[in-house]
Amino acid sequence: MAIKLSNRVKLVKPSPTLSLSARAKELKASGVDVVNFGVGEPDFNTPDYIKNAAQAAIAANFTRYTANAGIIELRQAICDKLQRDNGLAYEPKQILVSPGAKASILNVLIAVCDTQDQVLMPAPYWVSYPYQAMLANAEPVVIPTFEQDSYKLTAASLSQAIAANPCAKALLLNSPNNPSGAVYTRQELEAIAAVCVEKDILVVADEIYERLVYDGIKHVSIASLGSGIKERTVVINGVSKAYAMTGWRLGYAAGPAHIIAAAGRVQEHATSCVNSITQKACVTALAEEDDSIENMRAEFQKRRDFLYAELGKLPHITCFKPQGAFYIMPNIGWYLQNNTRGITDGDQFCATLLEKHHVALVSGASFGVPDNVRFSYANSMENLLKGVERFAGFLSELSS
Repeated sequence: MAIKLSNRVKLVKPSPTLSLSARAKELKASGVDVVNFGVGEPDFNTPDYIKNAAQAAIAANFTRYTANAGIIELRQAICDKLQRDNGLAYEPKQILVSPGAKASILNVLIAVCDTQDQVLMPAPYWVSYPYQAMLANAEPVVIPTFEQDSYKLTAASLSQAIAANPCAKALLLNSPNNPSGAVYTRQELEAIAAVCVEKDILVVADEIYERLVYDGIKHVSIASLGSGIKERTVVINGVSKAYAMTGWRLGYAAGPAHIIAAAGRVQEHATSCVNSITQKACVTALAEEDDSIENMRAEFQKRRDFLYAELGKLPHITCFKPQGAFYIMPNIGWYLQNNTRGITDGDQFCATLLEKHHVALVSGASFGVPDNVRFSYANSMENLLKGVERFAGFLSELSS
């Protein structure tokens, strides 16, 4: 007889982005020309100065366990970065280095949440947020946002959600946002911060895309808006997106010392320290930046402009222009309601598009917005053109 699984894990579904990417790779391996817009990682190489630092660490035999929270020079480099870029003063004891920002978030949620606590999250949200709340024995509570509001949470909707959910403990806030590309302004964050301070809500501020913003927009960290909100915020960041280091697996959390210490105890018994070579490389990444990030950001802006313009030409498609990250999320609701193929939801839409037209997109249902699909424009201009042409052809078939 099979061993019974836990009730907790029964609620957790596979990551749709990873599942889609796996199917796209299967098709590609069989010789199919697939254009993959599903993967959420830069298509650039890690800068040479970072790779050189990693090679130097290997040559120096820096290959053993490190302190669980991270080597002191890396935690200090993170403190320096947060002060320089975000106006945030932290000490190394307030920093926890983890194997990816995903692990950083989960460590914090496990550290602060008890059974029956609720974790608030605006939709669209990153696919893992609800499951991370569940794994921390908390209840995810989704707060809808709307295209006409640039897919942003408002202070009014946050206040209503807190009033309706008396066990609300934390708010997961992602800016720049995956999947919408929305970036919160200082004024919007100030209003949200005021509610969180008044209601004593912890903000878990996922800022992993902070360096990828466009049109002169400036990223603002909510923790920088005063002592009241800073002591109720854990900032989550890492090197995966800005430095094209997704496979290196390093994220970090910065926040109140008692929360960071508790999250560190969780990590001690789960994953322990991040690999030593990555840590050494990231000291160099944060302290000796070259022009790689700006070159990548500028290229992403060009791609965004192209894809936004092309999607805007398609009939019955509406699309918010992203301000950050490298995703765009057109609304396909009209085609779900007006097609002769029996396609009624985004999952069917994306599955058919992949199998018949060899374009991989992620259904918006995975992000809490079922009428949308997500493109990642971390892809070549050649593939963007080819993919959007195939997408347009599929839409034409659906409406014929």
